[in-house]
Amino acid sequence: MALSTDMLEAFIKVAERLSVSAAANDLDLGKAVVSKRVAQLESRLKVTLFSRSTRKIALTPAGEAYLDFARRALREVDAAAERLRELRSELSGRIRVSATVSWGQRVLALHLAEFVRLHPAVELELNLSDRLVDLAVERTDLALRWTAAAAPPGLVVEPAATVRWRVVAAPGYLAQAGTPRKPSDLAAHECLSYWRETSDDTWVLADARGQRHTNQVGARFHANDVEAVTAAALAGLGLALLPDYLCEPALADGRLVQVLERWAPITRFGTQVTLLATPERLRIARIRALATFLQQRLQGAASAPRGR
Repeated sequence: MALSTDMLEAFIKVAERLSVSAAANDLDLGKAVVSKRVAQLESRLKVTLFSRSTRKIALTPAGEAYLDFARRALREVDAAAERLRELRSELSGRIRVSATVSWGQRVLALHLAEFVRLHPAVELELNLSDRLVDLAVERTDLALRWTAAAAPPGLVVEPAATVRWRVVAAPGYLAQAGTPRKPSDLAAHECLSYWRETSDDTWVLADARGQRHTNQVGARFHANDVEAVTAAALAGLGLALLPDYLCEPALADGRLVQVLERWAPITRFGTQVTLLATPERLRIARIRALATFLQQRLQGAASAPRGR
């Protein structure tokens, strides 16, 4: 029996998930099919790759040793197929992209749609998630992350877009609570937080000289989703610290007003959306083409296109 990429893919996915059912779900296959492919691989190699019990599954020492080889073999097969595609004049094949949810929905998806229209033979898969994905494990070609965190070693990291932050509020809220004139005034206001950890209740604003003003803020409304914070600000619940791609349409039509314009907010998310990829994936023609396309579109726009 010849060894196949289907066997390798099934083995790798079960090894990553330590569950045949979860692996089958990820691969969109039946559980019996995945089990059969793993069994065929074990038969071909004449080793036991997994130890199994009624409650759990685990890699054997042989399975642990073989996993890295299997991943490399699958990458080589993929690379060979990619090279053949590149010999054609037309870009073709699948590109897997990961991005944060809000920015991905409001900014990235529009540009990806344009790229797909320009290249009819390209198939694009967009995964929106606010967790940091492992590009190798999840077989992601490009990730666009809105974060100031350091990238894992071994990845190519390139700038993609700039995010600017604003302190904003609905006119009705300002009419009732007053307009803050300096950072220390925030203590007297409801300050809506894009809240994931307690440090998000601290707002830092820098003046023109770069001096930072740290302010402890509070509100009766917290959310771990920036879209929900935007909705609360539009409803007049308080001041909000928002990225430009979410608040600029409402600033333009008067539904929101920017305050403390002389101070620049500094957040733990940073001001850059970065593009991440492994060096080998970025050498593939269609993936490099998409990376270049996005950088040109996003850096040229500086922010999200209007009307989203």
